[in-house]
Parts: sequence; structure tokens; C-alpha cells
Amino acid sequence: MLLAIDALNLTLPLQNPVLIFALILLIILFAPILLNKLKIPYLIGLIIAGVLIGPNALNLMERDSSIVLFGTVGLLYIMFLAGLEINLSDFKKNSAKSLVFGMYTFLIPMILGTVAGYYILMFSLPTSILLASMFASHTLITYPLISKLGVTKNRAVNITVGGTMITDTLALLVLAVIVGMSVGEVNQEFWIRLGVSIVVFALIIMILFPIVGRWFFKHYDDGISQYIFVLAMVFLGAFLAEAAGIEAIIGAFLSGLALNRLIPHTSPLMNRVEFVGNALFIPFFLIGVGMLIDYRVFFTDLDTIMVAMVMIIIATGAKYFAAWLTQKTFRFSVDERRLIFGLSNSQAAATLAAVLVGYNVILNQAEIDAAALEGLVVAPVRLLNESVLNGTILMILVTCTIASFVTQKGAQNIALLESADPEKDQDEEIKERLLIPINTLETTEELVNLGVTVKSKKNRSGLYGLHMITSDQAGPEAEKLGRKILDKAAVTASASDNQLHELLRYDVNIVNGITNVVKEHKITDIILGLHRSKGMSDSFLGHLTEGILTKSNATTMIYKPVQPLATVKRHLIVIPDRAEKEIGFPFWLIKVWNIGWNTGAKLVFYAPEQTLNYIRKINARHPVESEFHEFTDWDDFLILSREVKENDNLIIIMSRKNRLSHQQNMSKVPAYLNKYFQSTNFILVYPVQAGSDSKSNIDLQGVSMVEPFERLDEIGKTITSLFKKK
Repeated sequence: MLLAIDALNLTLPLQNPVLIFALILLIILFAPILLNKLKIPYLIGLIIAGVLIGPNALNLMERDSSIVLFGTVGLLYIMFLAGLEINLSDFKKNSAKSLVFGMYTFLIPMILGTVAGYYILMFSLPTSILLASMFASHTLITYPLISKLGVTKNRAVNITVGGTMITDTLALLVLAVIVGMSVGEVNQEFWIRLGVSIVVFALIIMILFPIVGRWFFKHYDDGISQYIFVLAMVFLGAFLAEAAGIEAIIGAFLSGLALNRLIPHTSPLMNRVEFVGNALFIPFFLIGVGMLIDYRVFFTDLDTIMVAMVMIIIATGAKYFAAWLTQKTFRFSVDERRLIFGLSNSQAAATLAAVLVGYNVILNQAEIDAAALEGLVVAPVRLLNESVLNGTILMILVTCTIASFVTQKGAQNIALLESADPEKDQDEEIKERLLIPINTLETTEELVNLGVTVKSKKNRSGLYGLHMITSDQAGPEAEKLGRKILDKAAVTASASDNQLHELLRYDVNIVNGITNVVKEHKITDIILGLHRSKGMSDSFLGHLTEGILTKSNATTMIYKPVQPLATVKRHLIVIPDRAEKEIGFPFWLIKVWNIGWNTGAKLVFYAPEQTLNYIRKINARHPVESEFHEFTDWDDFLILSREVKENDNLIIIMSRKNRLSHQQNMSKVPAYLNKYFQSTNFILVYPVQAGSDSKSNIDLQGVSMVEPFERLDEIGKTITSLFKKK
């Protein structure tokens, strides 16, 4: 027994890798549980836990290469997620505001930090400038709090993330220049080399990465392979940034931007990326930061305390002033200011990089070498001394603590405000239920992914998978295959954190079975799939029209996936005349909007000018990246074939016969699709329509058939209420 215990090697610091990993996992597990009761952000708990177990406190473990490795992954993960989750439409829309905030949050700390370093701490001018650059940079440590509370799409978050890239890049460039000047390397060649390398690095990531990513996702649909590919691209981007002479976190952030459109926010891949990062890598980074802190120096070295206090006051005050100035400039709310300040106040990654680089730069290296030849020892004069190094660690702890509390307060208030719905009694009236009839394993995954993409994000249990077995197919083998198909559908849905209800039905024919399920479960939307290797026959569409479409008044989508939805660059939406007069107009439009939101692809609308006016006004309220083109002549439908490019998806809004928006040439659409659009994804959408044989399962909230401009506010309110359900 004693020999077995001795074999475990329980001496401190711990050397047993199994025990070390188990200890870290226990900290990650219980820190949030314990601190939530005390209203303390779990990020701070992980940092404090790192202090306690680290070499400067209980000495349970060393900050060895494994901690550094996992911590580096966690740091890059934070920046990658920030680029991945950002709404690119809002990012472009707010780019000018991001630039303004980026300059505020860079210039204000630079000015105040340089003055404080030079006149208060009596540092040299290069050291003061380098110290100020540490204040100017920040790390999005509190971004996981924002993501957890679901407010990442808030404009303040968007602007802060964009500004982070600007200020961190500029701060790290200052670091490179000051270090270069200190060792005598700043000349014309230095500037040319730095400028060219940064431009080449940015072009590789923003142009080449999306091309490679789109190719990979088209050809490999295995979830594990896709995740490993994404992780490899993040680290490749980080390495390219270092090769270009800037910090790796900039490469990770740009990699997130480059892959943003290829990883839909509702996809299983996105769920995997967030899960692994938040569960393992990011906590490792925070624990590693805590292990750097040596609390003892703050009781023994007055110089360190003085430096630390100045650093904390200047860094926090400058970031708050930048956030306040941004709030006043753009008339943001107090809680949005809290988000800006909370996200930008935490110092970690770039700050650590700067202080370590500055600490390792020896200014009197020639004197040390000369003395060594004579057998003498000369103390090194560092660009940043030990007081700054220790003060930086304390600044990291204090700023991260302040940032966590402020961010949590602002994010909680905004989340509560966004979730407050004055029409709470309508929650049950718009109960979204999507039915996905599935009959083959090949199309299962893409159909479920489309369902996850078009549905409301908050609706986690509104998917219904249906496999029909007709009387002439009944038997053990048919039921076994049906169970297998439904199991795959459920697994695909659960990978994106959604629940799919499995329905196996027997009926005399498929149409009867589907329509009976629609009535039984009050289905609001139906997604029907076509095999990617087969076309849509006239007989299929005719049978469908006479069957499902006439017996159920639900929004019906017929989908043919040629390539994964995530790899689509543009969605071309063709809308018939008078579509805006149909009572189902808001309900198919919100599905299209969800596609734009969740995939990040551009929406290109082709419709009559009157219809486009509606959509433009809705886009002004709820912006997505979009284009608008007037199109009225369905007799010349094939003119659109010249507009369709590779990686496009065609969405055609159809109509049941004899309804308001029905066009005579809609009957030719299947033949057109088979002949001219064989290699293009397409979705045919049949909206809810008045006068259909079956009553709709959607409460239309009083939307009536009147003139369109009299209905504009009514439609707007309906769509707005649907957007709130997201």
C-alpha cells in the first residue's frame, strides 16, 4: 500500500499529470458553482484559483509548458471567437464607429500613460511610451460573459470588438518600434519590412483562408475533421501574424473574421467550437494568468506598490474615459457604456507580451559583455524593470476583476431589456413548429441544418422529424431504416443544442400522413427535401400542390442541397408581384432574414419596386447585408440564370394556384430549375395564404388583406414581434 502511494509521487509541486489535470478540471467545475452564489464572475474565480494553486502560494503545481500551451490556446480562442461571432453586416455598418473608439481607446491611454511614466514614475521617454502602449492594449477576457448572456450582437459589443483590433495592433506596433529603437534596428528597411509583411499577412488570411475553408467544408462533412480544420486555421493565422512581426492574437482574430461566414452561428460546428473553448481552453488561460501573480511582492517592495497603483489608476481611468467619450459621441446608453468599458478595461494578452518583451530587452548588453571578458559582473539595465513586471501582474488582476463586474452588470441589464416583451400574451400565439419529413439518410443532415438555420434561435424544441411508412412498405426493415434516419436527425439537431421530436408514422400514403401530422402537432412550417442528384419533376410539384399544399396552410419550403448551406456566399430571393399583400408575407420573410443572420451570407432580393420598398424599410430596422434589384417579368424568368454564380443559393417565393401572388409562369419553374440550375442550391417557398383549403396554424395577429401601404405598420409590428422572439 505504501509503495503504491509512493508511486503516485504526491510531493509538491505535483508531478503526476493525471492528478494535475484532475485538479484543474475540478477548479473549472466548481469555481462557477461556488462564485455564482456570491455574485462573483467566474472569470475572477478562475484567476484567484490560479493564484492559490500556483508556485507563489500553495505551490500545488508549476506554471510549466503544458499550462502555457493550453493557456495560449485559450487566449487565441478568445480572440478567434470574437471574430467568429461578430455580425459582419453590423461590423461594416459600424466600422467608422469602431475606428473612432479604437483611436479613443488607443490615444487616451497613450497620452496619459506617457505623461505618468515620464513625470510621476521618472522613467525614460522610451520606457514611458512602452508603458503607455501596455495601457492602450486590452484583451477581451470578459467576452465569454457577453456570449453566455446572449448580447454579442449588441452594437456596443460590435464596436468594441472592432476597436480592439485597432488599438491592439497599434499598441503592438509601438512595442515593435520601441524595442527596435532600443537595440538600434529602426531604419528605412525596418519600416518597409514591417509594412510589407503585415499587408501580405492580412491578404493571406482574409482572401486565402475563406477559399480554403469553403473548399474543405464542401468536401468534408465529418464534424471532427471540420473542428480540427478550424483549430488548425486559427493557429496558422496566429503563426502568420507572428511571422509578420505582430502579436499572434491579431492573427487569431482575423482568422475568426475570415471563417465567420463559413461557420453559421446556429450550426453544430459553431456549437463545438464554443463548447470546447469555454469548457477547457479559456479556463486554462485564466488559471495560467493567476499562476503568474506573486502577492508577496506587494508587502515587501514599496516601489512595486507605487508603480502598480499608478498603472492601475491610469489604465482604468483612461479606458473609462475612452468608453465615456464613445458613449457621448454616439449617444449610447449607460449599460452600453458598461459593455464598452468592461470589454476594454481588462489587461492580459498584449499587456503580458509587452511587459515580458520589455523586461527581456537589456539596454547595456555591450557593457555586460565587456565586463564579462574581464571577469566582472554588471547588473543589467532593462527597458522595463522588475517593479513594472510585478505591477503589471497586479494590474491584470485588478482590471480583470473590475471588467468582469462591470461587464456582467451591463450585459445582464441589456439582456433583461431585450427579453422584455410588452406582448407577452402573444408568446403562445406564435408558437413556431417546423416539420421536416425525411426519407433518406443522405438528405437528413442538410434538411435539419436548414431547419435550425431558419427557425428562431430561442426556439430550442420546435423541430419535428417525420419518417413516413406507407402500407405497401410496412415491415421490420422499413421501421428499422426509419428509426435510423430519425436518430441521425436527432443527433444532428442536438449537435447545435436543439431538440428534435422523432415521429414515425404509418399511413396509406405520404401526403395523408404529412397533413395529419401537421394538424395533430399544429405545425407552422414544413421543410421538404429533394435528393441532390435528382431534379424536381413536374409531376412531383403537381402532386405536392394537389396534396400537401392544398390540405395544409403552413409555410412550406422545398429544398435541394447541392452544397452545404454554410458554404453559400449569396442567397438570391425572387419574389412575385403582390407578395407583400399576402397574409403570410411576414412569416416567410423572417425565415429568409434568419438565413441571412445565421449564415452571414448576403441576401439579394429580386422583386417589384413596391415589394422592395417594404423590405428596405424592414432592413433599416433589422439590418442584414443585402442588395435590391427590381424584377417583374416572370415570363423572362431565365434572365436570372445570368445572375446566379458559383456558391449561390436560389430562393423562389411561389404561390398556390388562384391566390393573390400567383404568376402564370410559376408552373414552368421546375423545368427551369432542372435545365439551368442543376448545380445550384435552391429553395421553393410556399407562404401561408388567405383562402387556402386548410386554416393556418399561425395566429396572424390581425394582419388583414388590405392595401399594402395601409398594412406597412401592421406588417412591421408583426415582424418586429417575431424578431423579439429570437
